[in-house]
Amino acid sequence: MGVYTLGALTTVPVAGRPDLVAPAVWSALAASGLQDAVGVVEIDPAVSDTAATQQAYGLEVDTLANCVVVAGRREGEERIAACVVLASTRADVNGVVRRRLDVRKSSFLPMDRAVGLTGMEYGGITPIGLPGEWPVLVDARVVAQPAVIVGSGIRRSKLLMPGAVLAALPGVEVVDGLGRAVAGGA
Repeated sequence: MGVYTLGALTTVPVAGRPDLVAPAVWSALAASGLQDAVGVVEIDPAVSDTAATQQAYGLEVDTLANCVVVAGRREGEERIAACVVLASTRADVNGVVRRRLDVRKSSFLPMDRAVGLTGMEYGGITPIGLPGEWPVLVDARVVAQPAVIVGSGIRRSKLLMPGAVLAALPGVEVVDGLGRAVAGGA
């Protein structure tokens, strides 16, 4: 397990290369017993952004997933969630996410706050190893993928796993319609 080939990427189990993930990601995978089920592959950090990864490694857009951190306020309380959607879609921040957080308005967390709160690198934020009180909303289309690529917490690697593995992680809620299709794909 944990060895996947997709496009020009071939992974090894995270258990064999914990140095290729952020410390919080490693801790979460080890605690959930999934360190052998999830693959990791080292990449050039210059092509860590989704579109660049897709092009550099010959990947289909629906094999790549983005994790974004979203926040809103209700009665003075900040509510934060992570959202995972396919690269061919965009998170419905002011529809589905806003209603799930029960806030009047939600928006992407500024980069410096997202990095600071997650302990992960910008462009590498992943749904694994986030603060336990955050809901992790995963679009049902991500879960349906036989193999999906997400960040690893650092820019120099990517995680690969069946989409269903994401649904098995603590704090994950599978949400139909979380991702909205965008004109022209990614």
